[in-house]
Amino acid sequence: MGNREMEELIPLVNRLQDAFSALGQSCLLELPQIAVVGGQSAGKSSVLENFVGRDFLPRGSGIVTRRPLVLQLVTSKAEYAEFLHCKGKKFTDFDEVRHEIEAETDRVTGMNKGISSIPINLRVYSPHVLNLTLIDLPGITKVPVGDQPPDIEYQIREMIMQFITRENCLILAVTPANTDLANSDALKLAKEVDPQGLRTIGVITKLDLMDEGTDARDVLENKLLPLRRGYVGVVNRSQKDIDGKKDIKAAMLAERKFFLSHPAYRHIADRMGTPHLQKVLNQQLTNHIRDTLPNFRNKLQGQLLSIEHEVEAYKNFKPEDPTRKTKALLQMVQQFAVDFEKRIEGSGDQVDTLELSGGAKINRIFHERFPFEIVKMEFNEKELRREISYAIKNIHGIRTGLFTPDMAFEAIVKKQIVKLKGPSLKSVDLVIQELINTVKKCTKKLANFPRLCEETERIVANHIREREGKTKDQVLLLIDIQVSYINTNHEDFIGFANAQQRSSQVHKKNTIGNQVIRKGWLTISNIGIMKGGSKGYWFVLTAESLSWYKDDEEKEKKYMLPLDNLKVRDVEKSFMSSKHIFALFNTEQRNVYKDYRFLELACDSQEDVDSWKASLLRAGVYPDKSLAVSTPLHSEEGLSSDFFLKSFHSS
Repeated sequence: MGNREMEELIPLVNRLQDAFSALGQSCLLELPQIAVVGGQSAGKSSVLENFVGRDFLPRGSGIVTRRPLVLQLVTSKAEYAEFLHCKGKKFTDFDEVRHEIEAETDRVTGMNKGISSIPINLRVYSPHVLNLTLIDLPGITKVPVGDQPPDIEYQIREMIMQFITRENCLILAVTPANTDLANSDALKLAKEVDPQGLRTIGVITKLDLMDEGTDARDVLENKLLPLRRGYVGVVNRSQKDIDGKKDIKAAMLAERKFFLSHPAYRHIADRMGTPHLQKVLNQQLTNHIRDTLPNFRNKLQGQLLSIEHEVEAYKNFKPEDPTRKTKALLQMVQQFAVDFEKRIEGSGDQVDTLELSGGAKINRIFHERFPFEIVKMEFNEKELRREISYAIKNIHGIRTGLFTPDMAFEAIVKKQIVKLKGPSLKSVDLVIQELINTVKKCTKKLANFPRLCEETERIVANHIREREGKTKDQVLLLIDIQVSYINTNHEDFIGFANAQQRSSQVHKKNTIGNQVIRKGWLTISNIGIMKGGSKGYWFVLTAESLSWYKDDEEKEKKYMLPLDNLKVRDVEKSFMSSKHIFALFNTEQRNVYKDYRFLELACDSQEDVDSWKASLLRAGVYPDKSLAVSTPLHSEEGLSSDFFLKSFHSS
């Protein structure tokens, strides 16, 4: 590429910059550019004015630059300025340029020192400038001023990051020499997005204001905090010079004299100063455009091809064609049905990694929540034995019975079976609620069509509610069927003769094998830090024990707790903690773990607690119901009661 073609690169990018600004945010291509970053009063404005040789930027206290200023410098015989938002108007008075920047800033951000990421495009033609494009960003601030929002520092930081995170953006980090370079806000931000210092150019200002006996020689020689593109030192006009209308040309001569006469900078004077900085930036930007141009051209052609295909698709588009509307409506409804089915069946392109939902949550309701609700049912063994005794006596009447009557058994069992209605209907309610939540998640894709979204939710929810009533009727019917006839000939029914034998067989069967039921993280909350508690461990629950390890690699076992005689109970949540807690304890009043009577385990949510309690239930660890001690009965009644209880448990 020849020198002539190289010189045309920056004006070419300028024209693209203007075209993309006119399009707004619709174009996602990243143009090669230089972003000027620095703290308030770092001297950014003075550096830019020195490039132009004119005073044209707003000045004052606090945040002066409140919108990005895209400054395009173009070599020309005449000297004037143009704004993209004032097409056709040439500004020859640079005081008017300043006023226009202030007015355009206030038009978008208001008068309250607010900021906006919408850029102002300014092009300056002058014989004193080299072809160059810079983006002047708001100065980094720490404290809100006036009516500024409390998060103004965060807003400015986010705006700056929008520009400098782009790989095609060079970073001009402006830092005053009279502050500690290690605390430079500009260099800190540049380091975050460019840790190797490949895209960062350092500018050190206010070298003439350093304390006597100190200098920035090590920094300017690229020894202290090295950057691939190095540092350039400049000396700007002081506030007194600006107020006194000191000529910029005179200031440039004073700058040149400063570097030539200063003993620390004399040997590098030819690489310091505003003219050298302008040449460096021109060369760096030209080379950067040349290096990124092939990739940029490929992206531009790809986007152009995509837009052409889109235009072709809409060439014969008739917005008022009713068939198109009907087709689009059917496609959206069909997509909703597919999404709903995928969420229930467990497949799909959008998998929720934050919580259980859809079919997985319904599965948990059936296999964990429902069995747990059954076990949680109030069951007073003392009261049940008393009811059995009264039922037997009442059926015998004035006679002394020789055998246990079937009517007494049926009366007691039916009363217990009816109690299944509560947990069963509650499970139906939970499933219905999850189905409705799934519907709402699936209709999010219809958010651009609020009325269609609302009607879809309403129709599907109404259908689910209709099926809810029929489902509950069916559940109640099934329970009524079980109540209407007790089948004592069923193979799972434990008769009087083999009750004891069956009980021993079940016990023997349960002791065979030690399969893993569940694994997961839990926090032991009631053990002090000094004893290794109050932190997370990896727990493994089997049919016989509960073990915990240091981590999920399961190499370092901390403890193994047998499940014999263990029960589980809820623990009230502390107002100081966000954790949900349950506790394990021994029914024989023995210590569960070392010298602790209770082992309190904490989860992040109540749903996790219920899930662990359901898993413990499968392992034979039941919830605590504080059962009372049974009262002595007549030998026949006691025998009958034991038989009734065993039969009830089996049914």
